[in-house]
Amino acid sequence: MNRRRSMWPSLEALQREGKTVAVLFDEGAGESLGLVALRDEPRRDAQEGVARLKAMGVRPVMLTGDNRPTARAIAGCLGMDCEAELLPQDKLRLINEMKVNAKVAMVDDGINDAPALAAADVGIAMGGGTDVAIETADAALLKGRVNDVAHLVALSRATMTNIHQNVAFALALKAAFLVTTVLGFTGLWVAVLADSGATAIVTLNALRLLRFKDAPVEE
Repeated sequence: MNRRRSMWPSLEALQREGKTVAVLFDEGAGESLGLVALRDEPRRDAQEGVARLKAMGVRPVMLTGDNRPTARAIAGCLGMDCEAELLPQDKLRLINEMKVNAKVAMVDDGINDAPALAAADVGIAMGGGTDVAIETADAALLKGRVNDVAHLVALSRATMTNIHQNVAFALALKAAFLVTTVLGFTGLWVAVLADSGATAIVTLNALRLLRFKDAPVEE
């Protein structure tokens, strides 16, 4: 009995760390033999990936079905918010609530959360995820690295910037030659050549994305 009582402080400490604790009990001797503590751990690059997302102005939130102590312990070491003890319909409800005030991207790899993945503004399936998650998501990562999520966000932003540059340049060039042609300063063939040149320029500008590398976050 004394040995069993001596375990309780350790048991409570393990539970505060977010671990699920099992007690090994010898029924014949009527005493506890020891404790086994289990907990899901973050991916190796999770802390760096979350830090990069936060540096980019993205607010990461962990939605999980695990119990609150476990969720808080893991989210705390990653420096992010969390919502715990959620069923799939709870995650769907939270995604819809978040969409009221912000654009929401959800990252997942399971089957049960496919509705929430589809409801998000952007659904991202992790590499190695289920076929349902990959089919439901808008984008799929080739590998299961959290860092790749930050890279995807950075590449998406660079792509949108590139599109805006190309559209603005093309419209400005067309407007300029429209005015000069109407005023008689340029002819039709010059305008045609300028349009072809603009096509080549915006294509070359878009090809720059093939060499895209987002800068690492400075700690």
